[in-house]
Amino acid sequence: MDILLVASAFNSLSQRVHAELSDHGHRVDVVLAPHGAEAIRTAARERRPELIIAPMLKTALPEDVWREHTCLIVHPGPPGDRGPSSLDWAIAEEAAYWGVTVLQAEAAMDAGDVWAAVPFEAAPVGKSDLYRNEVSDAAVAAVLVAVQRYADGSFKPQPQSGPSIRVVWRDVLRQEQRRIDWERDSTETVLRQLRGADSQPGVLDELLGREVFLHGGHPEDQLRGRPGELLATRAGAVCRATRDGAVWIPELRPRKSSGDPAPFKRPAASVLAPLSLPEAPLPLELPAQRRTWSDIRYRQRGDVGFVMFSFPGGAMSTDQCRRLLAAYRYALTRPTSVLVLGGARDFFSNGIHLNVIEAAPDAAAESWTNLNAMNDLVEAVLRTTDRLVVAALGGNAAAGGVMLALATDEVWCRTGAVLNPHYRRMGLYGSEFWTYSLPRRVGARTAERLTTEALPVSAAGAAALGLVDRLVPVPAREFTAEVDRMAAALTEAPDLGRRIAAKAAARERDEAVRPLAEYRRAELVRMHEIFFDPRAPYHALRSAFVRKVPSGSARPLAPADAPLTGGTR
Repeated sequence: MDILLVASAFNSLSQRVHAELSDHGHRVDVVLAPHGAEAIRTAARERRPELIIAPMLKTALPEDVWREHTCLIVHPGPPGDRGPSSLDWAIAEEAAYWGVTVLQAEAAMDAGDVWAAVPFEAAPVGKSDLYRNEVSDAAVAAVLVAVQRYADGSFKPQPQSGPSIRVVWRDVLRQEQRRIDWERDSTETVLRQLRGADSQPGVLDELLGREVFLHGGHPEDQLRGRPGELLATRAGAVCRATRDGAVWIPELRPRKSSGDPAPFKRPAASVLAPLSLPEAPLPLELPAQRRTWSDIRYRQRGDVGFVMFSFPGGAMSTDQCRRLLAAYRYALTRPTSVLVLGGARDFFSNGIHLNVIEAAPDAAAESWTNLNAMNDLVEAVLRTTDRLVVAALGGNAAAGGVMLALATDEVWCRTGAVLNPHYRRMGLYGSEFWTYSLPRRVGARTAERLTTEALPVSAAGAAALGLVDRLVPVPAREFTAEVDRMAAALTEAPDLGRRIAAKAAARERDEAVRPLAEYRRAELVRMHEIFFDPRAPYHALRSAFVRKVPSGSARPLAPADAPLTGGTR
């Protein structure tokens, strides 16, 4: 079937719907709503789709389009739920269960007949995590059902009326309703407010005399202080006291001003710099009962080591790459035969940190430093020959993050993840040893196609290509436990010792043919030319992505939610 996707941004859900519909044999095109109503009309007229689907739409479809074509809207709420802040309200009201509805476009917002609806259990996580996982799983399931029903031609969509559907209009959840009262609100209330706005729009507040938006929130079990007081920093995050505890806030975004009309998120401590706060470091190995925030941890179960990491938006700054490399090197000193990288729900990695780069005094120099730090990490993984290394992708990965995964011996991927194994849409040639790892996995011809077409790949599609070794078909909340089980089983495999010896021999053979240092040198020559050429498209594309400025192509150069290379949500 010919299907046209209309989206406000080619975000994580739009990418996944595109990839999974393509997997099912449909021909899928994309047009971005920010390009205007005429662009949507033109796409519908020229491409003549049999069906139009809007996976993520912040504005109404043109009336003439939805009257002439069957247009299905993906709404992140159960049947009867209406309004633009559905997930925000679900988190604010602590809904235990929620849902996704695919409904037909009509004049009234979210009021169309229902083609499919899928419920889900709402995990106690941030809105963006919930959206990329539980919501995404339910949305794709509902879209596939709706498309099949439309193709069959016999299904009649159900009106949102009658005793079985309770219609509830939920208005925009505004900043005054999100505001935190640090003197009165409990830690749990503060966390709920922060998590309900972690990616967008953030919670407007004042820190050190500056108006900023707070993004993300995690509990702290030991540090205490006056309510609202800043207590410490850790890995770029700041800790702030509540009336009965404290919370960690990883990122801040300054409020718009005449001096900066398009501010963007970045590590909290850097936004508030200079800060005279103590650093509160943590050991890599923490007791299970600790309730505090850390973006990198190590744990060991029997003969398996786990280096777990979780960075906001999946982006990895120079500092984060270096700290993750230090954790990896620590893990190599431990007596294990299997080492797992990742294993947490949500993002694995999206490569270099475009927001930190954009904020740097010299963006070219920081791009170069960040990329070399990322390369150091990937090279360390590639040169590990004394144990099997597994990449466990609980969520999406892109660009250098995909190449980090491909540097391991096995890639395990949750079925809801989307991979973007390319760099082109950010105007980059790419590095992280992709010219070695990607052809080694999929062959030279497929590697060229993936990096040239620069399209998202579903987990199942990645497995079919050879990018992924094992699919993990579990809900996001069960991913870590399932990875633990799979890793334990791997240590008991009778051929484990033989596989470790074989990988060491293979690395030695590959090194003799062409050293890793040569792959790295050749890639970095190309990247240096791009980074230090002020006219290179990369600089404008990076700035547009970071500052959420729409690009000028029908198929976007960078999505707003899950970056095609680096950056944050």
